[in-house]
Amino acid sequence: MGHEVLPGLPHVPGHEMAGVIAAVGSEVRDWEVGARVTVPFSLGCGDCRSCREGHLNTCDRAFTPGFSTWGSFAQFVAIDHADRNLVRLPADLDPVHAAALGCRFITAFRAVVDRGRVETDQSVAIYGCGGVGLSALMIAVAIGASVVAVDVDSASLDLASELGAAATVDASDSDPVTAIREITGGGAHVAIDAVGRADVMVDSIRSLRKHGRHVQAGLMLGEHATPGIPMELVIMGELEILGVRGMPATDYPRVFDLISSGAVDPRRLVTNEVGLEDVTSVLEEMGRSEGVGITVVTRL
Repeated sequence: MGHEVLPGLPHVPGHEMAGVIAAVGSEVRDWEVGARVTVPFSLGCGDCRSCREGHLNTCDRAFTPGFSTWGSFAQFVAIDHADRNLVRLPADLDPVHAAALGCRFITAFRAVVDRGRVETDQSVAIYGCGGVGLSALMIAVAIGASVVAVDVDSASLDLASELGAAATVDASDSDPVTAIREITGGGAHVAIDAVGRADVMVDSIRSLRKHGRHVQAGLMLGEHATPGIPMELVIMGELEILGVRGMPATDYPRVFDLISSGAVDPRRLVTNEVGLEDVTSVLEEMGRSEGVGITVVTRL
């Protein structure tokens, strides 16, 4: 959509993937051909200060397949610094399941668990019921939180209800802030903007009770890159504004443990499987409507 500066054309997008290692470079030590792997979308060099402190997702020289390098909408994709960035898949995690984790489920996990610090019996407002929002909903419900899901699409809200939302709000015909404050008895403990729009971010912050936490999961790009934050609310209510950028490879086992426990099932988010030749038409449709759930490329 023109929000990113690409290294040049031709270019291959695609930043969410799961696959099998076909070849290893001469400097790779920890991986072998045939291993089943996935990879975070924000990769680290392993050498900068952020990486040395364990935060490869905020590497000073971060790179992302599909953006800074050629990505996964191809039969093969190369991953630099593989020893630091690849994640070995559990034997019982099928490829579609693993691909559905993508940047969306992983970002949602970090948003809910690490950044939002959601606890049992807390209230969580989630703005946007696309891949990130629905993933966050599933994870928050698994923790034992009460989730209010907000969207403008009735089918997405129906899916949110199926996935465990305690309440849903159609923002196309009602004020979500008023609704959330009424449903939660004064405001949510945590609110997550999974859309990435200035007006949605402001509504998310306004939905919080005092000492609440807003997590910005949706990317703020283009005209939404420098939003106006209602700082009076932040100061007077001692609110927290938190960002989230994926998750380092070393933290993936916690996600796998949650999945293997049966508390969440990312496969429920996969609503469509397509072939590689269908990618262009799928992306064009996403530009018009986000659709419901996640589409995964499963055929070459």
